[in-house]
Amino acid sequence: MALYQLPDDMSRWVQELSGSLHQRVAHRLLPILFGCLFGRGRRTVASWLRAADIGDDFRTHYYFLGSLGRCVRWVAMRLFRSVLTVVSPGERLLFALDDTPTKRYGPCVEGAGIHHNPTPGPADQKFLYGHIWVTLALVAHHPLWGAVGLPLLGLLYVRKKDIAPLTTWYKVTFQTKLELAAQLFDWLAFCLHFLGKTVWIVCDGAYAKRPVLQAACKLGFVVVSRLRKDAALFSLPETDPKNAKKRRGPKPKYGKQTISLAKRAGHDQGWLSETFVLYREAVLKTYKTFVATYPVVGGRIRVVLVRETDGWVAYFCTDPNATVAQILEAVADRATIEQDFHDLKEVHGLGQQQVRHYFANIAAFHITAWLHTLVELWAWNQPKSKLCDRSASPWDNPDRRPSHADRCKSLRRLCLQQEIEATQVGPPIRGKFRSLLRRLVRLAA
Repeated sequence: MALYQLPDDMSRWVQELSGSLHQRVAHRLLPILFGCLFGRGRRTVASWLRAADIGDDFRTHYYFLGSLGRCVRWVAMRLFRSVLTVVSPGERLLFALDDTPTKRYGPCVEGAGIHHNPTPGPADQKFLYGHIWVTLALVAHHPLWGAVGLPLLGLLYVRKKDIAPLTTWYKVTFQTKLELAAQLFDWLAFCLHFLGKTVWIVCDGAYAKRPVLQAACKLGFVVVSRLRKDAALFSLPETDPKNAKKRRGPKPKYGKQTISLAKRAGHDQGWLSETFVLYREAVLKTYKTFVATYPVVGGRIRVVLVRETDGWVAYFCTDPNATVAQILEAVADRATIEQDFHDLKEVHGLGQQQVRHYFANIAAFHITAWLHTLVELWAWNQPKSKLCDRSASPWDNPDRRPSHADRCKSLRRLCLQQEIEATQVGPPIRGKFRSLLRRLVRLAA
């Protein structure tokens, strides 16, 4: 098995993650992770094992995936603590919640089913066969590169018609995507009980439903999401100090007047214009904001209507004291989890692992997700000149921030360079041999 000369901080993080596993199998996490980093071609588990130079011991590493899939929540908790040592948390932590499908092939893939395809493409494929992962990612703001998504934990959604065999074999019960999101909130609350930070969660409009919103509000989380244009909003309850003492029973939560978002957006008065920093650019937005009561949340919310070139959109925040800038910035930062899904599939080959066991599929998903987060953590304090060199591509924009693929290439080059230096005997390599070696490392990484 190849022993890569890893950077000291990455070795420490991987050792920390292995602490959640049994001592007899904990040492197998390192070769799996960095076999995923150095794998080539189709990113199957076999390609991971080849890249890690695992020979006759390949069966035990396949079995290791099954055991890893049963304890991903504990490993993700340690990863989250390692993230907080690098990314200094402010007074407010922002998390992004969304789901993504991964295509699979074969009739005996446990947990796979037919789902709606969010990206049909030119072929207009409305459905796909594979897995659906409800994922939670931390949104961190880099001082130079802006918002970066760090995926932590994902739960596998299985349709009710496909859950029967899993219930018999593994005691897995059916849960909707909204219930899985509520489970992620419980896990997050367990991880954050010692910090005492304000937690914001930004999610897609599909998750702005009663089970998710009430679970978040019960835990003290603030949710930002898109609001339906036909949402049943009500005015604030009337408070008459003269009759307050005479009236019996609890105070009313909702007002008696209904609020129509279409009428509010269609009225010409009340619109304001302000410049916000969204997607690392200063953008002028025309908006209208007010506080309303929403029975789905169970109380007051802050509503923000934004006028766009093709119409208007509505957003809401469960914290009525939130500012418009905070809400719009959170909505813009939700794009980081979409970028994470793109990088996981294009760079690390998420979904290409041809494993059929239920827990092995869970482990394969988290191996790629955790590697993505570890690479981002390693590159957090690295200079741009070390992460990407665009001298060989003069047609490229030199000011563009390093992509996740650039960060992975830089890490692979560093690992190979350190391994070569560790095995070097005699005087240092100079001249043409050093230039040749540098070109070979660049081609290999």
